[in-house]
Amino acid sequence: MLKTNKPRHLLSLATLAWGAVQTTMACAVPAAVPASNSVPLAAPAAGEGAAKLPQENQAVARDTVVVGAPAATGGQGIPQPPAEPNPIAVRATDPSWGSATAPVTIVIFSDFQCPFCSRGAATVEQLKQAYGQARLRVVWKNLPLPFHDRARPAAEAAMAVFDALGPQGFWAFHDKVFANQRALSDDNLVQYARDAGVVDEALFRRELAAKRHAARVEADLQMAGGLGVSGTPAFFVNGVLVSGAQPFAVFDAIVRREFSKADERKTAGILPENLYAAMVRVNYTPPSPRAPAADDEDAVDTTVHALPLGLSPQRGSSDALVTVVVFSDFECPFCKRAAFTLEAIAKRYGSALRVVWKHEPLPFHPNAEPAAEFAEEARAQKGDAGFWLAHDALFGLAKIDRASILSLEGKLALKAGSVAASLDKHLHAKAIEADEDVAEAFEAKGTPHFFVNGRRLVGAQPEGVFVKVIDEEMAKAKALVAGGMAARDVYAHIISTGKKPAEFERKPVPAPTGKEPFRGGATAKIVITQFSDFQCPFCSRAEPVVDEVMKAYGLRVKLVWRNLPLPMHPDAPVAAEAALEAQRQKGNDGFWRMQKKLFGAPDLGVETLHRLAQEEGLDVNAFDAALRDHRHKAAVDLDRSVAEAAGIHGTPAFVVNGRFISGAQPFKKFRRAIEDALTEAK
Repeated sequence: MLKTNKPRHLLSLATLAWGAVQTTMACAVPAAVPASNSVPLAAPAAGEGAAKLPQENQAVARDTVVVGAPAATGGQGIPQPPAEPNPIAVRATDPSWGSATAPVTIVIFSDFQCPFCSRGAATVEQLKQAYGQARLRVVWKNLPLPFHDRARPAAEAAMAVFDALGPQGFWAFHDKVFANQRALSDDNLVQYARDAGVVDEALFRRELAAKRHAARVEADLQMAGGLGVSGTPAFFVNGVLVSGAQPFAVFDAIVRREFSKADERKTAGILPENLYAAMVRVNYTPPSPRAPAADDEDAVDTTVHALPLGLSPQRGSSDALVTVVVFSDFECPFCKRAAFTLEAIAKRYGSALRVVWKHEPLPFHPNAEPAAEFAEEARAQKGDAGFWLAHDALFGLAKIDRASILSLEGKLALKAGSVAASLDKHLHAKAIEADEDVAEAFEAKGTPHFFVNGRRLVGAQPEGVFVKVIDEEMAKAKALVAGGMAARDVYAHIISTGKKPAEFERKPVPAPTGKEPFRGGATAKIVITQFSDFQCPFCSRAEPVVDEVMKAYGLRVKLVWRNLPLPMHPDAPVAAEAALEAQRQKGNDGFWRMQKKLFGAPDLGVETLHRLAQEEGLDVNAFDAALRDHRHKAAVDLDRSVAEAAGIHGTPAFVVNGRFISGAQPFKKFRRAIEDALTEAK
C-alpha cells in the first residue's frame, strides 16, 4: 500500500473533477433547471445536438446520442432488482463521487489521453455542482484506447493513486492529468501523483513498473466490450447510454427524467440501495449483435444545413448534382481513411459529384496546420489542381512532420523555398481560419466531418452510408433539373432554406465605468466583459485563450474584468478583493500581475495572499487591512449584481458587445464573436 499524507479514513470526497478546454466548460451555480428547458427528453436527431465523437474514434464507434431509453413505467408492484448480475455494475474498486443511494448514477468510460473525454469531464462537473452528492453519483471506469500510447499508463497510475488515497486522491490526480494531457510521461505521472498526495515515490514507481493495477484496467476494458462501448467518452446515466462529449443540456434532460423515474420506483417500494440496479434493468439495452446497416432509418441525418462553399478548393464540376463538403485534418488517421472512401465514391459518380475541402486542423495535431499551409501554398501556385495534388501527397505520407512536408516541394514542382516560407510566416492563415470559423458556426466538431448537399455525416463512415445519402440527394437534384433548374444552381437552391448557424445568445452588460481592470485599447469599439472566479479551475484554463485573443486583436478590443465569485468557492471573494487592492496600489498593470499570481497559486488562503502581496511589492500592511476590512467588497458585489442582471450564473463567462460565450471555449469561438461584432461596428 502506498503511503499518503493523511490516513485514508480522513479523506473526503473530491469536489472538483474538471477536464481540458473544449465544449462549454463552466463552474455553474447549483440551481434547479427551469421547466422551460427546451432540450427534448428523447434523443435529439443526428446533427441537432448529436454527439460529436472524438475524431480519433470516428471509425471505432458510430455517433449516437442516446440509446436504450424506454419510457418510464409507473405504478405499483415493481419488484426488487433480480439476482442476475448488473451489466453496468459498480464495484468497490471503482473511483466514485457521491452517495451510493443517489437516485441517479453516471458511469463514465473514459481515456485520459482523449481530448473529448476532458470535455466530458467538464460537463460532469457541471452536473455535480448542480445536483450534489446526495442526488448524483459519478463512477469512473477506464477505457484507454489502443492508439493513445499514454492512456493505459495513466489509467494504471490513477488506479494506484486511488488505492493509496481513496476517491479524493483519485479525482485530484484525474484533474491534473486532464489538465496536462500532452505531458503524460512516466515522470509526469509520478509528479501528478505527488501533487495528489502520494508520498512514497519509489513505491509508486515500483507499482507502475510491476503493472500491479493492470488487471483492474483490463476488467474495465472487458466490461466496456461487453456493453458494446468502443469509443470514448461514453456515459451510462442509470443505464441510458450517452455517447460522446455532449453538452450539459443533453445530460441534464436525461438526469431530470431519471430523477422522476427513480421517485416512482421509490414510491413502489424499491429500497435506496437497490435503486441503481433497478434503474439499469429498466433502461439498459444490450448492444445489437450487428453494426447498423447502411440502409437503417437512423443511420443518417436528414437536416439540411445552409453551408456556404466560399472560395474553398473543389474537385469536380460546378454542374455536379451532389456536393460533398469535407472538414478534415491532414494529420488525422481517420481523415486519411475517409479520403480513400471519397476517392472511391468520386469514381462511382463521376461528373455528378463534387467534393469541396475545408480545413479543420485540430490543436492536438501539431503538424496539421503546417500541412494545411502547404496545401494552400500549392493551390496559390497551381490552382485547385495543385491543392488536390498536395492533398493526395500529404495523405500518402507514412508520417507527417515538417521534414516530410518540405520534401513534397520538389515533387510538386513548387518554387524553391516557398513551402518553408509559407510554414514559417503562416502565409495562408486567413484561408485556414475562415474554414475553422465555418466549422465552428456549423458545429463541425471533430474530423472528418461531412455535409452532403447540406446533410451532415460524422466520422469515417463506410462507403455504403455515403452511397445511401448521395443516391437520395441525386434523385432530388435530378427532379429539380427535370423541372428546368440549371445543374449549377442546384446546391444553392437546396441550401437556401437550410438550417443556418445559431446566433450568439445576447446578454445585456452595461458599458464599463472606467474603474474596472482592463486590457487592450481603452477606447476600443469591441468590449469583451470577462466574468471570472479565482478559485474556478475552468477560469484558470480559459486564460491562455484570453491571452491568445489579446495577442490577435490587441488594441482593437477592450477586455474588462468583472469578479463573479461562486458560492461553492469559499476563497474566491477574498481573492477578488486582493486583486482589486493590487489595482488600487499599483494600477491596472498591478491588477493583471496579481491576477496571474492568483490563478497560479496552490491555494488562496490568507497566508498565500499575504505572500503574493509581498512578491508583488505591495504595501502589505495596507493590503492586509484592506482584506480584513473588506475595503473592496462593494466593488465585488457590484460586479456580481451586473452578472445577475444579465442572467449570468457561471464562470468563466464572456460578453463580446452583447454576444454571450459561456465557459472556457476555444479561440475560434471568440474569433467568430469578435469578427461578427467588428462587422456590426462597421
